[in-house]
Amino acid sequence: MRPDAVVVGSGPNGLVAAVTLARAGRKVLLLEQGERFGGGLRSGELTLPGLVHDFGATVMAMALASPAFRALDLKEVEFVHPEIPAAHPLDDRPAVLVHRDAGRTAEGLGRDGPAWQATVGATARGGFPLMDLLLKPLGPWDAPPRAFAGAARFGLAGALPATTFARRAFRTTEGRAVLAGMAAHSVLDLRAPITAAYGLLLASLTHLVGWPLVRGGSQVLADALVARLRALGGEAVTGHRVRHLRELDAETIVLDVGPRQFAAMADLPPGYRRRLERYRYGPGVFKLDWALDGPVPWRDPEVARAGTVHLGGTLEEIALSEAEMAAGRHSPRPYVLLVQPYAADPTRGGHTLWAYCHVPNGSTRDMTDVMESQIERYAPGFRDRILARHVMRPADLESWNPNLVGGDIGGGLASLGQFVRRPVWSPAPWRTPLPGVFLCSASTPPGPGAHGMGGWQAARLALGN
Repeated sequence: MRPDAVVVGSGPNGLVAAVTLARAGRKVLLLEQGERFGGGLRSGELTLPGLVHDFGATVMAMALASPAFRALDLKEVEFVHPEIPAAHPLDDRPAVLVHRDAGRTAEGLGRDGPAWQATVGATARGGFPLMDLLLKPLGPWDAPPRAFAGAARFGLAGALPATTFARRAFRTTEGRAVLAGMAAHSVLDLRAPITAAYGLLLASLTHLVGWPLVRGGSQVLADALVARLRALGGEAVTGHRVRHLRELDAETIVLDVGPRQFAAMADLPPGYRRRLERYRYGPGVFKLDWALDGPVPWRDPEVARAGTVHLGGTLEEIALSEAEMAAGRHSPRPYVLLVQPYAADPTRGGHTLWAYCHVPNGSTRDMTDVMESQIERYAPGFRDRILARHVMRPADLESWNPNLVGGDIGGGLASLGQFVRRPVWSPAPWRTPLPGVFLCSASTPPGPGAHGMGGWQAARLALGN
């Protein structure tokens, strides 16, 4: 039977688009070129038999905060929380701990506690109405006036470079360092505009929804969405690569692909194609997964309770590392984002661990030694715990998921110029010049993250809403 809609690609955005269309009564066909559904939500064995590793996303704060996922009400998926969402070790003092409770976090920051409450805490207190506005930068907006006021305050602070904001808002090494660790998720030079916004948003999510994991691995979330689609009468197929849109026969086509892939699979108007070709990809990442024989031996034992750990030291050190990366160089002491799933989820078969550092797009350099040295800096004896490791260079990441061009896990540079110009400037960039064809990947607003909002926006437009 001919489908009403075909969705190509089963990352979080593609899955949300497929389920949203199916809930509206459309006959949906979901096509995935890989062997498993999920895109960045895939899980599997990477090191030793029986150990579950997440290939991409592990921490699911965006999924809990997203209006798209909240509307799906996936009660069959269990989200589990580490005791502490995030930790930031420092060399000569206790680690900074970011708790679920903003007040407790503020207490740990001493004289910077009031500043934390006035910035990060205020964003968290804006609740879901504010979060909905931030995740729908181009609308449609339906929120109380106080949410718009909160968004305006957030925008004034968030427009600043993280380095500027941290130095203005915080007086202590700890306060500035923890903000830098949050902002570095942006994979940008922290002296660039809007990097403060990334730090504020991610930090506020620790208090609003926490930084949870999916029990059993992120694949469980992907599989639950596929099951929901099938329960609604949709069809989902793996191992099917779409090389050109002429292969598809449906009134609506939603593509969870990047602009480079879209340009290769469609006959586009020359002007639109040129705009796609101007789209800029960001730096890549070098990712390591480990199987350990026990927990990481952190110098500060409190760090063992955290799901996510930001390694890189002070604001100045992290800013230098990210500036070198943005200039096309490899930092000898890179910022390392590390996740220890066993802190929240004992069902993954053992002590699995992953981390990545930022590298120039398409880098071929092996960063294993420098990354493990950064971990050893805060956890002496870490290497003695390693049973096996798995390496994913930028080329490996792109081979695994073609949307990750040059290892860019964000689907494109997350700069001010591409905050809403993703992949082109338009009041509705999910809509393409081709009738009935929509884009929904991380290369569309609001950008990267397991929030499904690109898929929700594309489906909304396809349904005429």
